[in-house]
Amino acid sequence: MEKKKLRKVQSGLFRIIFSRTGLVLVMILLQIGLFVVSMSRLQQYSHVINGFFRILGIIVLIYIINSEDNPAFKMTWMLCVMAFPAIGSLFYVYVKSKVGTRWVRGRLRNLKLEERPYMQQDRRVLQELKEEGPGKANLAAYLSSQMHFPVYKNTEITYFPLGEDKMQALYRELEKAEHYIFLEYFIVAEGHVWDTVLDILKRKADEGVEVRFMYDGMCAISNFPYYYYKKIRKMGIQCRVSNPIIPFLSTVQNSRDHRKICVIDGKVAFTGGVNLADEYANEITRFGHWKDTAIMLKGDAVQSFTMLFLEMWAVNQMEPADCQNYLTPKHVVPDPPHGYVIPYGDHPYDNENVGEEVYFHILNHSKKYVHIMTPYLILDSEMITTLTRAAKSGIEVIIIMPHIPDKWYAFVLAHTYYKELIQAGVSIYEYTPGFVHAKVFVSDDDTATVGTINLDYRSLYLHFECGAYIYDHPVVADIEQDFQETLKKCQKISLTEVENRPVTYKVMGQILRLIAPLM
Repeated sequence: MEKKKLRKVQSGLFRIIFSRTGLVLVMILLQIGLFVVSMSRLQQYSHVINGFFRILGIIVLIYIINSEDNPAFKMTWMLCVMAFPAIGSLFYVYVKSKVGTRWVRGRLRNLKLEERPYMQQDRRVLQELKEEGPGKANLAAYLSSQMHFPVYKNTEITYFPLGEDKMQALYRELEKAEHYIFLEYFIVAEGHVWDTVLDILKRKADEGVEVRFMYDGMCAISNFPYYYYKKIRKMGIQCRVSNPIIPFLSTVQNSRDHRKICVIDGKVAFTGGVNLADEYANEITRFGHWKDTAIMLKGDAVQSFTMLFLEMWAVNQMEPADCQNYLTPKHVVPDPPHGYVIPYGDHPYDNENVGEEVYFHILNHSKKYVHIMTPYLILDSEMITTLTRAAKSGIEVIIIMPHIPDKWYAFVLAHTYYKELIQAGVSIYEYTPGFVHAKVFVSDDDTATVGTINLDYRSLYLHFECGAYIYDHPVVADIEQDFQETLKKCQKISLTEVENRPVTYKVMGQILRLIAPLM
């Protein structure tokens, strides 16, 4: 029996080591190891080289201090450079040289110029918003004039409080497709959900519907064979891998396509936290009950999600975004509800943190409450200040977090922020049945945003993300109602509970906080 277990373990290790994931990790680790060994030998080779690296370290530190980077990023880099002058300095120079990202930046700029004529703001809609909600119009002006994300009316929005609700609606809408289907997802995994979607996509492709499917390169490491896209193409489905993982050190690979977008015929769009995998629809249980949310849009605002998809589809290819054939109004809602919606996207290559700006705007302009659902809580000083200032100003700030985490280290790190937030008046609850993956802000019965953006550094600064900012729309009431229903299933975290955590747990959290910007 023991020999059989040993053989099983050995077989499992063999598969991991010689899988593509294992080979990629080995290649990257070898490059890091070679870099570290080379630097160590150079340092020992000569006092001149040692002196050079010390001077370089000082120059790099001065540069970091005077840079426009987020203070948390500055602190992490300064610690690295002071602890390891040679390795830290050279690695910082390497990262800041943006090796491999210049081409992507150029492509995104060109695509934005190509899309701009199709993303013009309707001045009447913006003027109406200014008259009805002057404070909200400031954000709309920023998103429309600077980022070219117009504010729309004439849009129906349906809110889904669970992933399984979203998937049932997605299946129905996919079946109705007549012209095209665009899918862009961060995680896709084999199982009932993906099998159901893929079966519909194959049938629609056979019927002559144009089907485009794009998944993040991490799927080729964790969920699919590397050449899975070729299998999909043989089914008549156009398929691309967004930012494929390659076994070489590159800053490009640090930015993942975290978006979840589906567009059907330019009439319907989906976004939110729900990926195409069974756990998101509670088909399987991984971390207790999976609480996730999504929205479906019908009407004018679908235009922006179409643009976001076309942009990502074209960014890694030397081809135009084909705006003319797709970025034209496709659907008129016969009796649209009142309200405004601004679909928005975010990426790490334009020095604009759009998702964070939306969150800041909601927190800074709320008058009664801000209710938040997020799977992670890894905050910079500015977000901490904004949350605590709102709470100290008498605003009810409630954050719902998971009680059963998917990543233990992120959970330990999140707990390091609890004390400061609770002392300032922020209420923190944990979802007792399981894991919260929703990314939701709702405020004052009139404002909300639902999307893909977590409250952590990677989502706010490093990934490709998206969401929808909603104002004075009936769906806001549905979002707040779901928040209240979810709150009933949560336990409130007290200051005493936070202070009574084991010392080792607290120390581990504080150590992790030193590298929080990297998580």
